[in-house]
Amino acid sequence: MKILFLGCGDIGQRVAALLADKHQCFGCKRNPKNLRAGIIAIAGDITDPEQLQSAVSQGFDIWVATLTPAEFTEQAYRDSYLAAADSILTAVTATQRPPKLVIWVSSTSVYGDCGSAWVDECSAAEPQTFSGQILLQAEQIIQRLPCANTLVRFSGIYGADSGRSRMLNQIIAGKGRPAQPEQWSNRIHREDCAGVLAHLIGLFGGGERLQNIYLASDSEPVTQHQLRRWLAVQMSVELTEESVKLSATRRCSNRRLLEAGYPFKYPSYKEGYLALLAD
Repeated sequence: MKILFLGCGDIGQRVAALLADKHQCFGCKRNPKNLRAGIIAIAGDITDPEQLQSAVSQGFDIWVATLTPAEFTEQAYRDSYLAAADSILTAVTATQRPPKLVIWVSSTSVYGDCGSAWVDECSAAEPQTFSGQILLQAEQIIQRLPCANTLVRFSGIYGADSGRSRMLNQIIAGKGRPAQPEQWSNRIHREDCAGVLAHLIGLFGGGERLQNIYLASDSEPVTQHQLRRWLAVQMSVELTEESVKLSATRRCSNRRLLEAGYPFKYPSYKEGYLALLAD
């Protein structure tokens, strides 16, 4: 299959690396320099409908959109997620060679504050933050596509880079969290993010019909208190419990993803963070 990665940042390139031996992988972004080996570069702004239509004119079986806003502001989210979703809708509608499937990467922030309750793909999405609200609006645009489409909602992504290892830096600084009130944390290692997307593409390529939404989080939600205490023991660090403003809290179920046969490389925070500490 010919697979087009729109945005094609870290996660997109990791997916392509998993698929490049069996499929043709293309990466479309404004500046497609320094893409991983095996990814064919296409220069284009995916938030610009004309540029995107030009980029997809050669025809691709699957489009995978993995976007990263320039900054955490309402305008940046609109300029990224909403603009890209609108552009994709325009391009799919206009092109003579539409994709068989569009995969759109979103976030569990669309659920909002659920008071520590469990959420899954059937749970109501009622975000209170600008980021969750804009992500939900973008999802709704993607769901209007005249082709098969799947939303993948990732929980908190972590991994071995400066932007994804914030928790370890806070533990080194001795920052703990109180046991009460409970602040639940849902996480997924960036390698499993790539693995999930590659797995879904493999299922689709094998003739299976994908669900319209997958919640992608590891198998063990954990409170901030428990997570930080466990990490402190592994790192031989003393913590001072600090109260912070509570954010939205929920526990994410990955049952649908497990039933789809995805084998997590890091099924819980313990395996994931032990691998980071080993590095």
